[in-house]
Amino acid sequence: MPVIPLVIGFLLDFILGDPYSLPHPVRLIGTLISKLEGYFRNKISDERKTGTFLCVSVLIISAGIPALLLFICYNIHIILGIAMESILCYYLIAAKCLRDESMKVYKAIEEDDTEKARCAVSMIVGRDTNVLDRNGIIRAAVETVAENTSDGVTAPLFYMAFGGASLGFFYKAANTMDSMIGYKNEKYVNFGRTAAKLDDVLNFLPSRFTALLMIISAFFLGFDGDRAYRIWKRDRRNHSSPNSAQTEAAAAGALGVRLAGNAYYFGKLCEKPYIGDPVREIENEDIVRVNRLMYVSSFLMLIIACVVRMIVTSLIGGV
Repeated sequence: MPVIPLVIGFLLDFILGDPYSLPHPVRLIGTLISKLEGYFRNKISDERKTGTFLCVSVLIISAGIPALLLFICYNIHIILGIAMESILCYYLIAAKCLRDESMKVYKAIEEDDTEKARCAVSMIVGRDTNVLDRNGIIRAAVETVAENTSDGVTAPLFYMAFGGASLGFFYKAANTMDSMIGYKNEKYVNFGRTAAKLDDVLNFLPSRFTALLMIISAFFLGFDGDRAYRIWKRDRRNHSSPNSAQTEAAAAGALGVRLAGNAYYFGKLCEKPYIGDPVREIENEDIVRVNRLMYVSSFLMLIIACVVRMIVTSLIGGV
């Protein structure tokens, strides 16, 4: 019973993806963050304390509402509880959205429409895309899928394995705060510090575990698993974030391409080390390949999450 919502949620995402026409809980979390940012900035002058208050408030609301909903639904009927938790798990997984958005880049490149490809990749990356050439656009798409395999798919599954949809929303709220206020620019360097540090802590284990799953997946897919492991060991720290390079390094090694390097953010050049070796030039088909890597890794994580969920619930039931 405890694993049914995880499996149904995963399958719903695989089939349907994000329902753009319907209200999405993660987008509601983003709206909550924006509203509370304005409120707390007007009430508290100390930016770090303000950011901490926002962080705690968002986490309590984002995890508390799903927990309350599930408590009510499971107490009415177990089938209603399973149905509600399945829907909540579905909202937490973003594999199909990640694939669909990156494939828009792929299709634009296939059509030889560089401007369209730049526009498509700008929807999924934070860097300046107007300066990217064809290979830079492809590289940005591949990097995004590799990095967000953890943030958008396997990390939510990791936390749902231990605490169901409620803990999944706790993670998702922290991850959303980091993406919105976790920057090191003048506006957010102090205000977003708590959110950024929390996201680093919460992603520490999932990102590394996902990288290992990517290496295993590389063998299944006929990619270079040995090189994936070697590049992961060598380049997994080649990023200012302690977690982002973990999956990027595994993917770069598996595909035999070089990722990362210097990039422009808000008009400023950010010097970053490379990840991987240029065994060959990156090509458009690498977007397809990294999506296959993402899906196999995610499926392996689903299996592991189901096993862990059964163990956790049996231990809780036995107490």
